[in-house]
Amino acid sequence: MSELVLFHKEAGLGWVTLNRPEVMNALSYDTLGRLGELCEQIAADREVRVVLFGGSGPKAFCAGADLKERVNFTEEQTLAFVRRIGDTFASIAALPQPTIAVLNGVAYGGGLELALACDLRVAATGAKLGLTETSLAIIPGAGGTQRLPAVVGVARAKELIFASRRVGAAEALAMGLVNATADADGLEQCARELAASIAANGPLAVAAAKEAIDLVASGADLPERLEQERRLYLERVLPSKDRLEALAAFRDKRKPDYRGE
Repeated sequence: MSELVLFHKEAGLGWVTLNRPEVMNALSYDTLGRLGELCEQIAADREVRVVLFGGSGPKAFCAGADLKERVNFTEEQTLAFVRRIGDTFASIAALPQPTIAVLNGVAYGGGLELALACDLRVAATGAKLGLTETSLAIIPGAGGTQRLPAVVGVARAKELIFASRRVGAAEALAMGLVNATADADGLEQCARELAASIAANGPLAVAAAKEAIDLVASGADLPERLEQERRLYLERVLPSKDRLEALAAFRDKRKPDYRGE
């Protein structure tokens, strides 16, 4: 299973790579299991400040669920798969570190749902994106119906999902579905620069900011969200050594050395 999804670390970044290019990085049951294991590992790894998700090969980030596997499933196996894919993407969304989906090619169905579980998305100019499940008489059942409206708005999400419509990178950027685009040769550098700009900041503060922002989609009312924001500020970041390091670095006119403490 370890070869289905690869993982390596460099300079505060964790790179997660779907590694089934022969099937456009389609999500098998075992692939999802490996992703879930990695999420547990990464969540506890203080060395990883930003997590990037990508796909092997030049064609696809992820074409969605492995339909060749699914076609042979019993009903019980299908239910187990649906539970696993939803739980796995929830684990990605719950990572304390910021996450970036690096869309080097097509991201359809579960592939786009995986990307939507990430905080940010960058896409190659030739990438194609779409929640295409209704064309298979199902729905985006791994978070797509909830996460897409939060990103592009309810009416646009309904259009894309109802019509099973695919969009290119330029249109995805215009509607806010992706945060940046780059040509294929420059995509990794684009993602790396974005990740590095995040990793340079206080990791406790970034994680707290992520938790606070995610409350917007939680259904909690504004006073409750503001109170939680205040608790994160007062109880998590204000007492941190990183905050004192930031002040010392400002005083000494040097780059801060954040330790996540």
